[in-house]
Amino acid sequence: MTLIAILLGTVAAGVGSVWLAAALSFAMLARYTQHMLSLAAGALMATAFMHLLPEAFESEAGAQELFAVLLAGLVFFFLLDKAELWHHGHEHHHDAGHEGHDHAHHGHAHGHDHHGPRSGGWAVLAGDSVHAFGDGILIASAFMADMRLGVVTAVAVLAHEVPHHMGDLVVLRHTSGTHRAALVKVSLAGTVTALGGVVGYFLLAQLEDYLPYFLVAASSSFVYVALADLIPQLQKRLGLRETAAQVAWLLAGIALVTLVSGLAHAR
Repeated sequence: MTLIAILLGTVAAGVGSVWLAAALSFAMLARYTQHMLSLAAGALMATAFMHLLPEAFESEAGAQELFAVLLAGLVFFFLLDKAELWHHGHEHHHDAGHEGHDHAHHGHAHGHDHHGPRSGGWAVLAGDSVHAFGDGILIASAFMADMRLGVVTAVAVLAHEVPHHMGDLVVLRHTSGTHRAALVKVSLAGTVTALGGVVGYFLLAQLEDYLPYFLVAASSSFVYVALADLIPQLQKRLGLRETAAQVAWLLAGIALVTLVSGLAHAR
C-alpha cells in the first residue's frame, strides 16, 4: 500500500508539475518570448541558490565536498557545451563551404542564439533528472514516515516544481523547436521522480547520505544554463523601458520560486 501511494505521489508531483507548467508557460511563450527567457533565468537561479543549495548545506555533508561537486558540475556542463558547439560547428563547416566565413562574420548574434540553447537543453534535462530523483527519495521518505505527510510533501513538491519547469520548457522549446517535443522531454525527466520514489522505498537508508550531492549536482546544471545560455541572450543593447522589463521579469522568476519554496517549507 505504501509503495502504491509513493508511486501515485511521485508521478503526480513529477509529471503533473510539468503539465501545469506547460499550461502556464506555453500560453505566454508565443507573445512574450524574451520575457519568458528572463523569467526562466530568474527561476532557475532561484531554484539553485534559494532551494537546492541551502537544502544540501543543511545536511551533515562537508561544505568543501559540496562546493567541489558544484565546481565539478559547472566544469562538466562547460565541457559538454564545448563538445556540442564543436560538433555542430564541424558539421556546419562541411555543409557551408566557402560561405561559412561570411555567415560567421555577419551572424555572430544569431549563432549564439542558435548554439546556446542546444547544449543548455541537455544540461536542463540532466539537472531535472537528478533533481527529480532526489524529489522522489524525499517523497518516499515522507510516505514511509506518515501517509498524510507523504501527501502533503507530494503536493508541496508539485507546487515548487512548477516555476522552474516553466524555465525548463522555455529552454527546451528553443532547443527542440516545438512545444510537443519540449513537453515530452521534460515529462520524461519528471518520471524519474517515480524512479527515485521506488529506489528510495527499498534503499532509503543507504541513499540518504548521498542526497545532498544529488541536490548540488542538479543546482550546478541550473546555474550553468541560466548564466551561460539564457542571460547572454538577454545581453542586448535595449532602451530603458525594455531593460526595465527584462529586470522585472528576472526578479519575477526569482520571487516566484522563493515564494513557492517558502510556502513548501512552511508546511
